[in-house]
Amino acid sequence: MNRGRRNLKQAASEQEFTLEECQSIAQVVSLRGSNQIEIMDAKGENSLALFPAKFRESMWIRRGSFVVIDHTGKVKAQESGSKVTSIVCKVLFFEQVRLLQKSPEWPEIFKDTRLIPESSQIPSPQKEDDGELDSSDDDGMAPLEANTNRLRPFGVQCDAESDSDSDSDS
Repeated sequence: MNRGRRNLKQAASEQEFTLEECQSIAQVVSLRGSNQIEIMDAKGENSLALFPAKFRESMWIRRGSFVVIDHTGKVKAQESGSKVTSIVCKVLFFEQVRLLQKSPEWPEIFKDTRLIPESSQIPSPQKEDDGELDSSDDDGMAPLEANTNRLRPFGVQCDAESDSDSDSDS
């Protein structure tokens, strides 16, 4: 493994870190492509941030993820007319966000946001004392939806075709 990538993954796995004075926490609003993301900062302002190429193959973000941004050149970028005002320094993972939410560094605007756990960290449903599943405790996960990318089984297609043929005959 390349030394730079190894150091990047090791730095990302650190649970505790402190924010410097030029850094802040932001939430990803949308992915714009070509390493640009739209973020919402602690003041509620939307702006564009640069997602560095060093994160390209090792870090993945999606809408609703939290990142640490460096906004040292924000004023200068706004004066020059540039739309990109900050740079992503670190991607915050599920466990790091949970720890930061308990700390005073976490912005008030993000207090009520629900976290989306990573696929490897999805908890299995626990059974109650009477043996039934607890339907009210779903850990904020959305209900499962049908997979639209998968073809229907052969038997289902035949039934639908035979019903449509009988309708056209009458």
